[in-house]
Amino acid sequence: MTSTTPPYYPAIDDHGLLGDLRTCALVAGDGAVDWFCPGRFDAPSVFGALLDRERGGAFRIWVEGAASSQSYLPRSAVVVTRFESPDGGVGEIVDFMVPDEARASFTPGTTTLYRIVRAVAGDIQFSVDCRPRFDYGRSFGEPVELVRRGGTQAAVFSGPDCTLSLLSTAPLGLDADSGSARAEVLLGAGEAAAFVLVASLATPEDWEPDVAAEVERALEEALIFWHGWLSQSTYRGRWADPVHRSAITLKLLTYSPTGAFLAAATTGLPEEIGGFRNWDYRYTWIRDGSFSARALSDLGFHEEAEAFARWVTGRLADGPTSLGEPLHIMYRVDGTADLLEEELPHWEGYRRSAPVRIGNGAAEQLQLDIYGEFLYSLAGTEHLHSPEGQAAVGRLLDWLVEHWARPDEGIWETRGGRRDFTYSRLMCWAAFEYGLRIAPTHENAGMWAVMAHSIAGEIRTKGWDEDQQAYIQTYGDAALDASILFMPMVGFTTPHEERWTGTLNAIERSLIHNGLCHRYRLSEFSDGLAGDESSFDLCTTLYHIALAQSGAVEQAQKLFEAFLRHAGPTGLFAEELTPGGQQLGNYPQAFTHLGVIWAALALDEALDRVGDGSSESRGAVARG
Repeated sequence: MTSTTPPYYPAIDDHGLLGDLRTCALVAGDGAVDWFCPGRFDAPSVFGALLDRERGGAFRIWVEGAASSQSYLPRSAVVVTRFESPDGGVGEIVDFMVPDEARASFTPGTTTLYRIVRAVAGDIQFSVDCRPRFDYGRSFGEPVELVRRGGTQAAVFSGPDCTLSLLSTAPLGLDADSGSARAEVLLGAGEAAAFVLVASLATPEDWEPDVAAEVERALEEALIFWHGWLSQSTYRGRWADPVHRSAITLKLLTYSPTGAFLAAATTGLPEEIGGFRNWDYRYTWIRDGSFSARALSDLGFHEEAEAFARWVTGRLADGPTSLGEPLHIMYRVDGTADLLEEELPHWEGYRRSAPVRIGNGAAEQLQLDIYGEFLYSLAGTEHLHSPEGQAAVGRLLDWLVEHWARPDEGIWETRGGRRDFTYSRLMCWAAFEYGLRIAPTHENAGMWAVMAHSIAGEIRTKGWDEDQQAYIQTYGDAALDASILFMPMVGFTTPHEERWTGTLNAIERSLIHNGLCHRYRLSEFSDGLAGDESSFDLCTTLYHIALAQSGAVEQAQKLFEAFLRHAGPTGLFAEELTPGGQQLGNYPQAFTHLGVIWAALALDEALDRVGDGSSESRGAVARG
């Protein structure tokens, strides 16, 4: 239950995610929409109280003195925030957006956020305060105006790059000093009121809707869309709720016009409270997007994987980057790569964790692992097996033949200089290995096979530490790295191979604490950044997969289910977990949710084998 007297900073995971597959909004457990970038995921925010509760702007609806709780309507992206007042009244807010393809009518250039308030039991009074702050809180915009749209009242907020119109079935008032629209809505049991916030790039037309009817129609469209989309799932395993919530989350992080996946919905949420590691994740990493596409495809959602494969080959067709690489490591969702990193010094940051950044300076890094992640993840797509796809793969691998053996910044985007990361070499091996499966008759396939063999030999020699009996993070250094947990997943080794058993034992000794996995230990490896970090959720799920595949199925299941209990009230995860179970980092995080999907699939497979009596794990002893 959440206390609902605003303003304050809710827990990062105390939010539900809404979206229309172009952009998204976060609604906190107290009923405040405190993150919303209309038009596109990476557009400037109009509600950013998540990062500065006073200057960020928010659309708050609350019940004074009530406790609240939050959940999704089953199998949907519709969030319900429920209030229980001290006098026994019960009310709820139903928040949602509608994907463009599901809407009966759609005006290009608009984004619509729907909010329904209802009295479930007794009388209940909702307080409403809509207070946008344009351009990441840098502009109040023009003075708010109250206008009539037919029989409907609307408050109009005009900013430098968009206009917001708040339409309501309830009377609205204005507060000129704060630049907000307000309402007090008293409802009896069974009564409802509706609010529709329409964002447009220009002054909106004189739309005169029947707001109550429009909202009910839109809710039906949203539910039909999500139920229909989720019906494609082939998952029939033991963890249907977290797997399907993760699938819906990955879908919500998809930009439908291009098929690009976001790494996360937010910017600036800290990896350490009060710390420096606060990055903008509202972009499409080749790595994160490829893994997201693979995870959805593994559940039967193949259209998303095909769309992303086409999007990546489109980027390959754009030609080399300014650094001469075939691909940037990340892009905006429209395929452009202007990601200049800047700070927003006027914002205090989540719980005073500054600086808040927009853009991402890691865009100029060299990360050679992206090619293997792309080809491993999307080798099963029809597009990459088409003549166009095979030609693109061929050109990529022919380039990689000459360029794989270079130090880089690696998967974790370290800022301490380039190194020979074992994981980067592993994924270069995977690029050739899976490229051969995509285009086995290519004229240079023989050379690719030679490269794969050569890289594998180098990893087994230079990436191995005899003293620890483990594969290590970088050549010539003893530090360990959880990215090595991908080795059996991509087929470089088997779960029972002696070297892999030693590596898993070493990772358990060094990187695992209470079943949670760190990427690396800062005491052993300097990543060039100030501050500290907690366990990394993707790595934790990779550890669960490794346990299950190695035979410790019961232990893996226990740890996985304990990890799932760290999800927020709506079932969503950020990037990291503190030892006390606090979620940190940008939210919700695609890495974590695709990890949940992969871990559930791996555990289902292992448990099914145990049940059939056909697995080595039947008599295995728990690890660690």
